[in-house]
Amino acid sequence: MFIFIILLTFTSLALGVMSIYWLFNRQQGTLATRLESMDPSLAFVENNPMTTMAERVTEPLNRIVPISAIEAAKLQKQLMQAGYRAPDAPMAFHAIQVSLVVAMPSIVMTVYFILGGNLRTYAIWSLLGCALGFYLPRQILRSKIANRQQRIRWGLADTLDLMVVAVEAGLGLNAALNRVAEELKVPHPDLHDELELVNLEIRVGRAREEALRNLAERTGVDDIRSFVALLVQADRYGSSIARAVRVFSESLRTKRRQRAEQASQKAALKLLFPLTAFLFPVIIIVILAPAALNLIDLLGGSLQGGL
Repeated sequence: MFIFIILLTFTSLALGVMSIYWLFNRQQGTLATRLESMDPSLAFVENNPMTTMAERVTEPLNRIVPISAIEAAKLQKQLMQAGYRAPDAPMAFHAIQVSLVVAMPSIVMTVYFILGGNLRTYAIWSLLGCALGFYLPRQILRSKIANRQQRIRWGLADTLDLMVVAVEAGLGLNAALNRVAEELKVPHPDLHDELELVNLEIRVGRAREEALRNLAERTGVDDIRSFVALLVQADRYGSSIARAVRVFSESLRTKRRQRAEQASQKAALKLLFPLTAFLFPVIIIVILAPAALNLIDLLGGSLQGGL
């Protein structure tokens, strides 16, 4: 048992050191070098540490426990919505899950070997560790998707205002998207990256409608889907893009105001349980503690006088 624990610990440390080494000492690809020399904004397409880590570290684990094609496609979509666009991101995510499923019982085994616990308790905590190692990466991924979608949703109103200004100034739709992407680099980097990818796809020859629909798929935000459908319809039927975007911007701001009002109304209900659990007992103790102490002193004095 002790030798098995030593082997697991050594394997985990070796994988961690190899991951860090390959992450910071990798060679940049030829395509990434050419893209960066042509346009620095295109470097993030291939210049991603996740790709190298997925290729070199996760390959042995994925050979042992392979991932199905359906699960890989589903994970690829979720990871793109979280901001991880590397083609090997599903493999890396699956390898992290497998590593945690193996590492959690190993940690429990080490702790119980040191503390000297019984076998039945070890089996229960090992099962809980396996479940935690399997569901924790998925929960973190869902949290990252929700946070990124929230940031995109809040930055969409500024994007629409900038697009209205750019289109009314005489720019075409492609030039307006390029200009808006440049302006959003600092305040809304998530939208900046997505619009840069749209511009890149259009630049390499993909149809604008397809590039915009890919934008909706990568983000997974309902407002983005509505915005993309609006641009596609306006471009297809030749209607005024500036007027359509302005109307959509006003409706989006109204929707955002309604969401804020809904959140403020939910806040009172959410504060009820913390107040009941933490604040009200303290108030009761502060108000009734002096009277209780006086009552204890009075009853104590009465009992001593009677005796």
